[in-house]
Amino acid sequence: MTSLPILALLPFAAAVLLAAVPNRSKPAAAWIAGLTALAGCALLASLAPAVFGGRVPAWSVPWMPGLGMDFGFRLDGLAWMFSLLILGIGALVVLYSAWYLHDEDPPARFFMFLMLFMGAMLGVVLADNLLLLVVFWELTSLSSFLLIGYWNHRIDAREGARMALTITGAGGLALLAGVLLIGHIVGSYKLDDVLAAGDVIRAHPLYLPALLLVLAGAFTKSAQFPFHFWLPHAMAAPTPVSAYLHSATMVKAGVFLLARMYPALGGSDAWFWIVTLTGLATLLAGAWLAIFKHDLKGLLAYSTISHLGLITMLFGLDTRLAVVAGVFHIMNHATFKASLFMAAGIIDHESGTRDMRKLNGLFRYMPKTAVLGMVAASAMAGVPLLNGFLSKEMFFAETLARSGSGITGWLLPAGATLAGLFSVAYSTRFVHDVFFNGEPKDLPKTPHEPPRFMRVPVELLVVLCLAVGIAPALTVAPLLAVAAGAALGGPLPEYSLSVWHGFNLPLLMSAIALAGGLALYFGLQRKMDLHQFIRVPRGGREAFLFVIERSYEAARGLTLALQNGSLQRYLMLLVVCAIAAGALPFVEQGFGAGDPGVGAVPVPPFNGAVAAIWAVGVVAAFATTIAYRRRLLALIPLGAVGLIVSLAFVHFSAPDLALTQILVEVVTIILMMLALAWLPEESPRERSRWETGRDALLAMVAGLGVAALVYAVLDRPVSSISPYFLETALPEGGGSNAVNVILVDYRGFDTLGEITVLGIAGIAIHAILAGFMPRRRPNAGAAGADPHPLMLAIVSRLLLPLAALVSAYLFLRGHNLPGGGFIAGLVLAIALILQYVANGQGFVSERMRTDFRPWIGWGLLIAGGTGVGAWLFDAPFLTSTYDYPLWPVVGAVPLASAAAFDLGVFLTVVGATMVGLASIARLNAPAAPAAANERSQG
Repeated sequence: MTSLPILALLPFAAAVLLAAVPNRSKPAAAWIAGLTALAGCALLASLAPAVFGGRVPAWSVPWMPGLGMDFGFRLDGLAWMFSLLILGIGALVVLYSAWYLHDEDPPARFFMFLMLFMGAMLGVVLADNLLLLVVFWELTSLSSFLLIGYWNHRIDAREGARMALTITGAGGLALLAGVLLIGHIVGSYKLDDVLAAGDVIRAHPLYLPALLLVLAGAFTKSAQFPFHFWLPHAMAAPTPVSAYLHSATMVKAGVFLLARMYPALGGSDAWFWIVTLTGLATLLAGAWLAIFKHDLKGLLAYSTISHLGLITMLFGLDTRLAVVAGVFHIMNHATFKASLFMAAGIIDHESGTRDMRKLNGLFRYMPKTAVLGMVAASAMAGVPLLNGFLSKEMFFAETLARSGSGITGWLLPAGATLAGLFSVAYSTRFVHDVFFNGEPKDLPKTPHEPPRFMRVPVELLVVLCLAVGIAPALTVAPLLAVAAGAALGGPLPEYSLSVWHGFNLPLLMSAIALAGGLALYFGLQRKMDLHQFIRVPRGGREAFLFVIERSYEAARGLTLALQNGSLQRYLMLLVVCAIAAGALPFVEQGFGAGDPGVGAVPVPPFNGAVAAIWAVGVVAAFATTIAYRRRLLALIPLGAVGLIVSLAFVHFSAPDLALTQILVEVVTIILMMLALAWLPEESPRERSRWETGRDALLAMVAGLGVAALVYAVLDRPVSSISPYFLETALPEGGGSNAVNVILVDYRGFDTLGEITVLGIAGIAIHAILAGFMPRRRPNAGAAGADPHPLMLAIVSRLLLPLAALVSAYLFLRGHNLPGGGFIAGLVLAIALILQYVANGQGFVSERMRTDFRPWIGWGLLIAGGTGVGAWLFDAPFLTSTYDYPLWPVVGAVPLASAAAFDLGVFLTVVGATMVGLASIARLNAPAAPAAANERSQG
């Protein structure tokens, strides 16, 4: 269905639109965000008949056909329920935020981040394959990082954002690894295939590693013990963010993953023990710590951790009814927790503090908000006639049903009852400390009721808590049935959503929790005065910071050990790694022992001329290493080495490579000559005798290793791809020069990337040297010396038109004979830069005012445009074509679309080379006479 991609991508479109909204335009930004959420709800409603009718609407387009993967979305009952929470509560959060944000807060940026996060969450729940789910999963981590750190001027916001990103991002990497294992087991990443292959996955040897990795992703995202500590530190975010992240999104992504993957990964002992015990530990730890928090949002954060543990434990119990209860509590928790966070934000907004040691007796000042907060807190505590009571009863019943004769016979029911008792205790503290318990103490401002529309979202959510608690069968039953059925991947068990199930053990457990929670809170308040209690157990944050600091220290030590500023050390490490990598195949194969391919190809006979040229290259290489400290002298044998390499290409019948090598060598020599003017004539001695011997040994080993690799290639039969290119270059590429056809056709992507890098390098050199104005040249000659000899100046001017003609000739013939855009560009660039060297910056600037930077842009635009042009003919990017039209008199003229691509290569090469070399040549230009006169007069 086409409405599915619109539903999934609509928030991203809104985020792009919000990026263009002025940052202070709160009404416009809020309207865009709010209408986006409401439009998403309308689209979701239009799909409801199909989903509630038992169908699964889906949409997809090819993504990676080679892997059998599509980019698509599917909407089953579970995804529909989560989408409703994301969009519905998202709309309420937008309305709330419009009144909550201060005037100095940039609202457009806030709503843009919120829409990015909304889109990422929708992508997670709607993705139709696991890899796409992981992509959106990581996007939720990134967008939540932006939301948590929205107030980036606060240290706690930055620290909380980094902590959340680190923990959930690491979990995302674990999830990716688990997904890859599941894809390997099933042979597909498509969600329908994975969910249908539960028996195959559980029977596979890789099941346990895959399970642990997926659970690591779910547990870190849903703040399960021992990863729970990041969630309270996310409270530094604005309250609307906290309400959204803690109720319908972010932390719910982890329990959504448990529900989504239950048919594939559930139903095993490993699933039961790991998920159940993790959920129980989180449930108890979060509930106990919540009792002692003084910060209002801190109490709610730890209560969120506890309820997430409850949901996790329900999925871990591994019964069909427990899964139904887990899905039910996800819905209930979303409503009462969003309302509680918004109520806390109202209290903070209208009183100026969230400290419960100061917030006392607010019922008298904010009676409407107090009633709303009390009802929502009662739902959180599981008081009858509210939605939290129903799912809590189901939870208690399932712990009793899953209890056996062993440790689970008493551990699960006892732990559940204890957690319920703690839940009542911290809910009671929320109500008693904030709305009663005396008078307010030292509040920054006098509290009062908020603006009407700031309270509307809380009112709507509280009404839902009451409606579901009083009449569940009329309000939530159809949605629960379709969502739980999708999570189970099969028929629903028998269950009842009645408010009254008679006197039974779950009711007794609820009564014990209610009475015990009240007794615990008031007992603690009387015996130890919770307002004076500050020694709350710590550990998670401190352990995290300890690990981060130790990691920084280790990274710093390793960096200092490897990157100490010595280029020689860097090169040594690079050569050592190359030697190790090259030696590995020889070691594994016993240095060719028993290899039947050895000696299969005869070694070419000895050629005296070739050996003589080779010897010149060897001598030049040795001379370069000996004379390296005398830079100008070392440059001469270095150029000879490049010349010998180009002659080797000629010997092996590679004229294109020979031309390219010799031209690159000329450009390199000119570049180095220009740069040497700003370096000392002789470099200082930096190495000891031991280092010299070590480097000589490494050089010998590397040289021998390369020789061994070359020999191993030459004396073995090789199946080369070269004949394919030689045979198809003319009939398929329209040119007989296979090398150029490869560059502009077969491997056009590579060439496009290479000229892009070349263009970036030219622009970077220009940017670095543009503001650099040297005072004097350190190696300037004697006063009055002519830096531009007359003979060189005349010859260079005469060569320029000839070089331009040769460049054009090489460009035009390149598709059929040695040449092409790269070679032609280098020829013209060398001729132009020679004008700077021979005649000086001033002479050239007066006669050639060309700015070569646009050449780079035009070259890349033309090269890329030829690729885009192929799309107009329904062909893949950079697909080329050719023809030989008959012209009068001239005859058949070869025309290839690759020539346009080659023109882009030509322009980019000329532009990048000229921009880079001219920027360096400018530094060597003598001062203008006027400037010199001004200095002398000064």
